[in-house]
Amino acid sequence: MNVISLHDDRDRKLVWGEPPRRIVSLVPSDTYSLVRLGALDRLVGRTRFCVEPAGEVEGIEEVGGTKDADVERIVALEPDAVIANQEENTRGDIERLEAAGIRVLVSFPRRVAEGVGHLARLARLLGVHPKGAMAPRALVAEAYRVHAAAEARRRERAPIRAFVPIWMDPLMTVNGETFISDMLDLVGAQNVFEDRPRRYPLAADLGKAPPLPPERVAGRDTRYPRVTLEEVEARAPEIVILPDEPHAFTDADASAFRALDIPAARRGQVVTCDGKDLMWYGARGVEGIERLRALIDAARAE
Repeated sequence: MNVISLHDDRDRKLVWGEPPRRIVSLVPSDTYSLVRLGALDRLVGRTRFCVEPAGEVEGIEEVGGTKDADVERIVALEPDAVIANQEENTRGDIERLEAAGIRVLVSFPRRVAEGVGHLARLARLLGVHPKGAMAPRALVAEAYRVHAAAEARRRERAPIRAFVPIWMDPLMTVNGETFISDMLDLVGAQNVFEDRPRRYPLAADLGKAPPLPPERVAGRDTRYPRVTLEEVEARAPEIVILPDEPHAFTDADASAFRALDIPAARRGQVVTCDGKDLMWYGARGVEGIERLRALIDAARAE
């Protein structure tokens, strides 16, 4: 018997008597990783946002979205495992699945290295061992190699200052406790808002009221501050990177940043990028490292 025993990012131990044959993925980046690990034939359910790899996932049944999963349909599919994420999926959906007796593997990578580790964990879930299939083993080994090379390379030059908004109205960004910020650091950029927590209420986040005391904020996510254009100017980014998700930034949005008195605007470095390169952990995130580094290197050369 090939018993699989894993701990997820809630530190919960999950055990399978054999590698799961029926898997539902509620996370787009995990769906991508599972396909790249050779598990397409094991995927029996995905969210409507699980659209990559294009041309390969379309035949997998949709089971709602990341925030509104169709729990009844998932249970009816009788999966051996459901792959979820603490941030992308709702606690209620996860608890309902577990109450139905389904094992849910919950991830929460906040560093690129943790995303690579999760990719290795998915490989173990699939039953990939040293004497197993070569392709999945090679993918995991390559992910560790690419990350190690990026770690070594980022120490070669001083980082440039970067601003990455993730929403426009209200203007929202990320602080240093996020996967996005760590990815920026890995490819040679410094998140100009890495030290900026989200404050409550909204007026406090925008500097118009005193923030609530720490005891009243306990348990709330403070990693996504809402900021003003004046704050962006004060932080003086050398590059502004506009991802295409979760908000599809428009030309009008880009023009608003080009109008600011910041080095990025003066140097013509208000640029766009594929949001998956910045935000999708696992196999897809590893693939994006060199593209993002090229973007940063080009800005540095200007």
